[in-house]
Amino acid sequence: METMTVERVINAPIDDVFDWLTTTTNYTASPLVLRCRLARRGSGAPYGVGAVRDHLWLIGWFSERVTHYDPPYATEYVVDRSLPPSRHELGRMTFTEVEGGTRVQWTTRAEVSVPLIGGPLTRRFARPVITRTFRNILDAAAVALAAPGRTAPPR
Repeated sequence: METMTVERVINAPIDDVFDWLTTTTNYTASPLVLRCRLARRGSGAPYGVGAVRDHLWLIGWFSERVTHYDPPYATEYVVDRSLPPSRHELGRMTFTEVEGGTRVQWTTRAEVSVPLIGGPLTRRFARPVITRTFRNILDAAAVALAAPGRTAPPR
């Protein structure tokens, strides 16, 4: 099991950053993300606890379920199903107000499920691709939130 963490400061208020990054349909602003949809609304908020999100990235398909939702400070999820198959223990985003905006820390703990070679495959292939995709999504958020006349997504 590999733990992967990406961090970035986005020059925008914490509420806006949290809203943008928890509304995962925004991820298609990244060229590495092909399609995202909210398959089931969460409790108390569309992307709240219990929400199911389906994502098609260049690296695969993932069905995620939100397990923790604490706006605007944290959200957590697990991948229930994926292609290629993977084991996933944790996905977490934390948001902290800092000078210059909001620090986002995105952590996931996962492993590509290939018998006998899963660990090395995750380290050599999946780890750099996943962290690159996370960075790319954070870059897209920074660009979108810096755009003149932007509006935050509805909560």
